[in-house]
Amino acid sequence: NEIRQISTNGPASPWRPALAVSITVVAWASAFVVIRYAAHDIQPGALSLGRLLVASLALSLMMIGRRLVAMSVREWALTAVIGVAWFAVYSVALNAGEQHVDAGTAAMLIQLAPILIGVLAGVLLGEGFPRMLVIGGLVAFVGTLIIGIATSTGEADLAGVLLVLLSATVYSIAMVAQKVVLRRVGAVQVTWLACLIGTIACLPFAGQLLGDLTTAPGLSILGVVYLGLVPTALAFSTWAYALSHTTAGKLGVTTFAVPPIAIVLGWLLLGEVPPVLAIVGGALSLAGVAIARMRPRVRVASGS
Repeated sequence: NEIRQISTNGPASPWRPALAVSITVVAWASAFVVIRYAAHDIQPGALSLGRLLVASLALSLMMIGRRLVAMSVREWALTAVIGVAWFAVYSVALNAGEQHVDAGTAAMLIQLAPILIGVLAGVLLGEGFPRMLVIGGLVAFVGTLIIGIATSTGEADLAGVLLVLLSATVYSIAMVAQKVVLRRVGAVQVTWLACLIGTIACLPFAGQLLGDLTTAPGLSILGVVYLGLVPTALAFSTWAYALSHTTAGKLGVTTFAVPPIAIVLGWLLLGEVPPVLAIVGGALSLAGVAIARMRPRVRVASGS
């Protein structure tokens, strides 16, 4: 079972973290496309609860036969922060925010998160601010701004902007907390517990979910199942695994690759033909990610 193999915090082959983050980025990009489709029939809170219920079930099955690591009070507290902030608040706020702002504006605002992650990780986790990471992050962010400008319709209100900014902020805080917990606890265990906590936090939307499911078409319901299995259960696990093997700042920058991939998927699956400027911005974002993940050249001192 490949998921089992890449979900521990032990020594990893160099290709495994790269594979894990690649799975995550593509899965999260696909989530934006599926959410845009399902949101026509299922409300934001109900959509969040639905995908978390599916993910909790899938992750519980993945935990069968695994040895649980005993967690300290601090680790439990940080896991609760991850569950409430990332799995619950982030998801509901972003779903709701996208109903008040257009996709381009949302993409620009949510991509403040990697910048915040880099700052928090540099200060709180002692990761510093490597030159290539800073340069690559800025290049990728400019690419995201270009995507946002190219795809924005100008439809945005203050409530929507604040909701998306809230999503970016809690996501950043949760990721830094996750990095601390992953120092000792396995990736799947952390993801499983955080998902369960997020599900409990979203239970007030249970009535809304039941009502929406009775009227939603089959494809939208399948969309909820997909969101739970792939972008949540699988992608959050592979993300946690990758995070346990790299710095939070460097991994955070890889999420700049999500908007261009989402553009391609929207083009292929929903027939949303992107403007040329958005394609340019996407290429710039991917270039920035590549720069950020470069290793600085080590100068070898010449003998005298």
